[in-house]
Amino acid sequence: MNERSSVAELADILRSELNRYSVGGKLPSSRALVERFRVSPVTVSRALAQLAAEGLVVTRPGAGAYRARPRTAEPAPGDTSWQEVALSAEGAGEVVPRSVDASGVLNSLAAPPTGVIELNGGYLHPSLQPERAMAAALARAGRRPGAWGRPPLEGLPELRDWFAREIGGSVAAADVLITAGGQSALTTALRALAPPGAPILVESPTYPGLLSIARASGCRPVPVPADTDGVRPELLAAAFEATGARVFVCQPLFQNPTGAVLAPDRRSEVLRIAREAGAFVVEDDYARALAHEDAAPLPPTLAAEDRDGVVVHVRSLTKITSPSLRVGALAARGPVLDRLRAIQVVDSFFVPRPLQEAALELVGAPAWPRHLRTVAAELRHRRDVLAGALRRGLPGLQLHRLPSGGFQLWGRPGGEVDDLAFAAAALRAGVAVMPGRPYFCAEPPGPYVRLSFAGVAGAAELGEAVQRLRSGLDLPDA
Repeated sequence: MNERSSVAELADILRSELNRYSVGGKLPSSRALVERFRVSPVTVSRALAQLAAEGLVVTRPGAGAYRARPRTAEPAPGDTSWQEVALSAEGAGEVVPRSVDASGVLNSLAAPPTGVIELNGGYLHPSLQPERAMAAALARAGRRPGAWGRPPLEGLPELRDWFAREIGGSVAAADVLITAGGQSALTTALRALAPPGAPILVESPTYPGLLSIARASGCRPVPVPADTDGVRPELLAAAFEATGARVFVCQPLFQNPTGAVLAPDRRSEVLRIAREAGAFVVEDDYARALAHEDAAPLPPTLAAEDRDGVVVHVRSLTKITSPSLRVGALAARGPVLDRLRAIQVVDSFFVPRPLQEAALELVGAPAWPRHLRTVAAELRHRRDVLAGALRRGLPGLQLHRLPSGGFQLWGRPGGEVDDLAFAAAALRAGVAVMPGRPYFCAEPPGPYVRLSFAGVAGAAELGEAVQRLRSGLDLPDA
């Protein structure tokens, strides 16, 4: 059983037993709880912290935990119905409504209920995260002179230099801004490059978080169909001409959700088409560190091949480390860099220095290349296990491709099952998957589902997940 479910179960038990104690009464010691429930001290500490956060217990360092005084009844809520009118009136004159459908993002961020196998997540399972290395890096970072002071607004020079070397080409440290993860970088880029109401060209399908950012900014995402070799250049050129767009956002490497890699002959075409349209290409290079063990040599970034400042490059450490290590980078050349910097400063001032220092310690440690190799091998293994189980247990599900990077498989359910029905049946069977609809900014060409293999505890859970899917979809035995 994983730590998260153990904490939840212990918290449930202690919550049910609180009536045994008077208000202010002391609960059993942490040592007694460890011995009684045969869990770790960390599990006990986290369960008590959860009850404290709920206002059910009070913890006193060195003394123990005590039953809290019940909260008084909350006053009746006020009448907020006036907000419907205010919010509607605010958007009456806008070209694009500012209300945002964040369901695609929320589905991938929300932790599933206890016992549900998580095939909808976008982060590595804790067992794959470099927790010890991150803890050591954070401890070392905190002891650095000036670690808690104000950092340069653009980011630490050493960290900017590291990202520049990772991006490659002629990109220099001076071209890089440190951001609070990839999502923040994408938000800054779209706000800098497109005014409200402007069209933004996106791959179809694409990352739902990008569509949410575009709509929250008041922009209009326009789909450009992609195939197994990435975005189709002839359709990209037609979309620029038809819409007058000045921004195209793409993931040339292990695209989310399809896993496609932009074909070599299309890379220069994309840059040429954007340059002739007087437009920027926002390159979301989210998965370069998620290449599988059997991946061919990776192509360079589009930014490394761009001489004219067409590409605004986005990179993040979050996917390969932890959801909470929200450190990323924006790279650009020319006047646009000043605009990116200004918007980031207005929005968030800067990324906290201790986090930047910790990131710098982490990527410079001997454990870093070992971590990358471990994840590459494990992702390949999990991909093969899940794909094999799907072929045996759900032969009707048509996989788009077997990617050599990233953390997901993209496929079409068999028969007449649509994506929403598939996801609902899967959840009833104890498996959380992502329906494909949120990945399209217009009508989808058909039903798709995305199944992630990064967020499970191990490969064995993938086989169990497919068995549950099979039973939940009422398929006959093979």
